[in-house]
Formats: sequence, structure tokens, C-alpha cells
Amino acid sequence: MHVKHTFRVAVLANVSRRYDRRVIQGIAAYARDAGNWDLYVEEELFQQLPKRKQWRGDGILAAFDDREVARAVAGLRVPLVGFGGGYGWYDPDSHIPYFATDNQAIGRLAAEHLLACGFSRLACYGGRSSHLRHWEEDRIRAFRQRAMEAGVPCAVLRARHATAQNWDPLQRALTNWLMALDKPVGLLACTDLRARHVLQVCRTRGIRVPNEAAVVGVDNDEMLCELTTPPLTSIEQGSQRIGYEAAALLAQLMVGKRPRQLCHVIPPEGLVARQSTDVVACDDQELAAAVRFIRQRACDPIRVADVLAIAQLSRSTLERKFLDTLGRTIHAEIERVQVERAKQLLAGTSLLVKQIAQRCGFRYPQYMTVVFRRCTGQTPFAYRRRVA
Repeated sequence: MHVKHTFRVAVLANVSRRYDRRVIQGIAAYARDAGNWDLYVEEELFQQLPKRKQWRGDGILAAFDDREVARAVAGLRVPLVGFGGGYGWYDPDSHIPYFATDNQAIGRLAAEHLLACGFSRLACYGGRSSHLRHWEEDRIRAFRQRAMEAGVPCAVLRARHATAQNWDPLQRALTNWLMALDKPVGLLACTDLRARHVLQVCRTRGIRVPNEAAVVGVDNDEMLCELTTPPLTSIEQGSQRIGYEAAALLAQLMVGKRPRQLCHVIPPEGLVARQSTDVVACDDQELAAAVRFIRQRACDPIRVADVLAIAQLSRSTLERKFLDTLGRTIHAEIERVQVERAKQLLAGTSLLVKQIAQRCGFRYPQYMTVVFRRCTGQTPFAYRRRVA
């Protein structure tokens, strides 16, 4: 009876970071599918690094956002695949395969969400530019570009300090900037931690969230998102998919295959909407009530007639308000909300497409496919393959 070879794989990552933990979840999912992987993972970084003369492993998956990890794997003659935020300590000339976050897609996704809320002013809060934090600059640049395309002004604050160790000057600068912004404003903070700082200032200075300032973070760290007041809307990076695909490529390297490409950029899984952006940024109360009703009930499902009953306006009047403020018809807004929910379920569950169609208010899965393709440019199956 042939015994299947067991591959011993070391995972070198900072388990205190949610991003790295999500990558490890993706690696673990691949290991379960493969059935013949033995993963070497330790909680403490320096215990993670196997001694070269003692460890007889087959491959390594390494987080290049950590300098010590990058140094430890330099020069190792073992199949190796790296991952990270796109910069850090990864050397593009090293010829090591590398999986990175699509930071530009993150910036655009945040802008799209805030524009869909009706904001005519946007703002972005990130860190100071450095060779290790270009991922923040990528997010800011893409966010500003999308704002420019929409004809919307965008203010930017880059914090002078990378961490909260300089808390007082950090918060003073943030407070002065937030107080000076024209409102209402839709704001992207480049990480959940920076978003939490924004929400703290808003609470202490009486800036109403989300009515005066709607805030989006990045990482979807559930603990931080639920600790904030109100709970924080955040973007889930594609870190779990990074882990799975990096592991799949390492599997090929460990049996002697060469990679077809070295650098892989993985898009975000999607945006998880919470109270910090649960608003319609307009002074028109009938329109705001109609949009709020759609966002709460679109998947029940509802029809345009149901929205008209809530707004108590004629269809021609309400359609004009939707087109003037959101650039979409009533029906298009219903479908947009349904598709956003479908994207969340495709990325975060193993439900069948026909089950997702029912949960999102589509009578037939075939019709959901038509609407989904029209809104995203791809089928639900293709989308799931890309983000799951």
C-alpha cells in the first residue's frame, strides 16, 4: 500500500496581528484540503524559527512584514513563499514568490461605499509616508482618485507618528483636522486602529457619527470594530485567500514545479457595514427614509412600490430625487444592496448560489446571476473563486 508523503511546512507569522491570523486560517484550509501537510506554527516569533540543522522541513510560508522573519529566511535553500501588505521587508529582486494585499482596491472600495451613502465630501486619515508604509499611501491615492472621478473634494491628513506612543500630539492634530472639515463628510481611516482614534475624537468633541462624519476602517478586526461607539464599518482584506493561494503555490514548489509568476496581488473580500456608516448623507427626509428602507429591507424582498409607499411620493418625483442625489434609479439601488449582500455571503459562507439568491431576495438564482454580472462584471461563481 502506497503511503502518501507528509509535507512539513513552517508558518512564520505574527499571530498577534489579525491580518497574519487570517492568512494562517487560509493556510490551514489548504492543509485540510491537501490532507498530507504537517504545519509548524508557534505563538512566539523567536520560537517559530526552526533551527536549520535540526528542522527537516519541506517548505516555509513567511510574513515579510516582519523584519526578523525576513532576516531569518534569507538565504535558506528550501521552497519558500512570502506574504504581506505589499511592502515591508520583501525584496522584489529576491525571486521569492510573494502574495500581497491590493491596497488600491481597498481605497476604491471605501470611496465607493461612502459615495453610495450620498456624501459629497470625503476625507482620508493615514500615516506618514515611509518605505515600509507605502500600503497606506496606495490606499489614500486610490481613495482620492475615486473621489476626483466622482467630482467630490477629498481632504487628507497624514499622521506624523506611526504609533500611539505619541498620543497627545497625535490626537491634537487629528482633533484640529476633524473639527475644521466641512460636514457631513465620509471618511476612510487606513486601519481600524486609526478609525478608532477618529471615533474617539468625534465622541469627545460632539461630532455625530454617522450623521456628520461616517467612518470606514480597514482590517475588520471584530474586537476593535465592536469596541468603538458606534460599531465600525470596515473592509475585510483578502488575507484568508492570500494564505490559501500561497499554500497552494508552495505545494507546487515542494514537488519541483516552477512558479509561473512571482508577485500576486489579492483583492479585498468586501466591506462589512456597521453603524458608523449607516446613514444617507442628504437633507431630503423623504429620500433618506426611502434609502434607509431599501438598505434595511431589500433582501426581504421589496419592490419599487413598497419604497414609494414609505416615501409617500409619486414615482416620477422619487426617481428624480434618486437620480439627482445617488445617480441611480430606485430599482438599481434595491439591486445594489442585494448584490452587496450576495457578495458577503459568497465570500464568507459555503451556501449554494440558489440559497444565497433566496436570502438576498431573488426569486430565481438565474436572475441573481444576471443582476450580479451586470453590477460586478462577473458571475457569482467567478466572484466566489476570486475571493473565497
